[in-house]
Amino acid sequence: MSYHRRRRNKNKILFFILIIAVIIGIPVIYKSVTDKESIGNNFMSSIITPNESTAKTLEVGLDDYLKAPDVNYKLYSKAPKVKGLYVSAPTANNAESMNRLIDIANTTEINTFVIDVKDDSGRITFNIDNSESDEINAEVNYIKDINDVLDKLYENDIYPIARIVAFKDPWASKKIQDYAIKNKDGSLWMYKDVSWLNPYNKDAWNYVLDIAKKAAEVGFKEIQFDYIRFEATRKLQDADFGVDGDKTRMEVIAEFVDYAMKELEPYNVKVSADVFGTIITSKIDAKAIGQDYLEMARKLDVICPMVYPSHYGKGYFGIPRDKHSDLYPYETILGSMNASNDKYKELGETKAAVVRPWLQAFTAKYLGRGNYKPYGGKEIREQIQGVYDAGLEEWILWHAGCSYTTDGLLKEQ
Repeated sequence: MSYHRRRRNKNKILFFILIIAVIIGIPVIYKSVTDKESIGNNFMSSIITPNESTAKTLEVGLDDYLKAPDVNYKLYSKAPKVKGLYVSAPTANNAESMNRLIDIANTTEINTFVIDVKDDSGRITFNIDNSESDEINAEVNYIKDINDVLDKLYENDIYPIARIVAFKDPWASKKIQDYAIKNKDGSLWMYKDVSWLNPYNKDAWNYVLDIAKKAAEVGFKEIQFDYIRFEATRKLQDADFGVDGDKTRMEVIAEFVDYAMKELEPYNVKVSADVFGTIITSKIDAKAIGQDYLEMARKLDVICPMVYPSHYGKGYFGIPRDKHSDLYPYETILGSMNASNDKYKELGETKAAVVRPWLQAFTAKYLGRGNYKPYGGKEIREQIQGVYDAGLEEWILWHAGCSYTTDGLLKEQ
């Protein structure tokens, strides 16, 4: 299905033509009518004496006709089978960089861009006209003209997803400390010098969701939450969440997902969330960060496990115990996605989220010699094949610097 967006200039031209036609046509109709004396007075009155609603219509000026109506994005609600790229906000704002990525989409199987709207620093990447974020100066406007960016995506049939970092937010958590995780002495809780919004705090939920709603209003067709979790550290035991602790971390994150789905439903967008790949098989990891794989899958439209081979370690999915998973891209993805399939069997006939994994398009040199390999077209294709061999159809590539190669991507049919 095409995702072309209606262009305002086209609407203006059509309305201008309409007005000219009306201006030219009225004298012709009037002359034709007055020349024909056989036409009865009743018929004449029906032409030159408008009723009240018609009169109101005729009072509309030329300027009103030249204003383009709002785009009805319901026309573009059907999502493709996503094959996507992550795109940072500075990249989206750079015409040359965006043209390069759009060219990749136009010549390969890529059909989706995931663009930062609220990034890891807590900053909002374009002007969303929101009083709360304005008050704390959260908007940095990396993207000068979001409408222009989205126009280009629609024109090139590229499905637009808004990436919104939820609770990792060192900006808003410092500016509005009532929304933040605290220490027991009331000071701001931090881990590695980064403060977080409190997932137990519903005002923090609404702050995040107000940004998501603005993203939907400008034309993003999917809202994808990242860091929709707690920090992965035991130091959270020292934190004060301002609650009695009746609800577990997993219950709180699941409640946020449920709330987000209801709040975003009127905006006709899909809702997805990024999750740790290890929560699929590790109850310990799931409890620590608050991500219950199946409970989230029951609520979301799409769930996106981050299953980068570099993020596992040695001995996973049948890989030799002395070999790092980064050296085995196909085996890691196939194994993790088969683990997801096995987990999904617990749902029975319950409808669940589409599984769309994040794949690795970067080289993990930080793992050290002998534990990593360069990731080029071959390694990317092996991961994609692992997705398909597990019976899944969608995937997204991650490279923090948005430096993607077409090697390993199929050419557009």
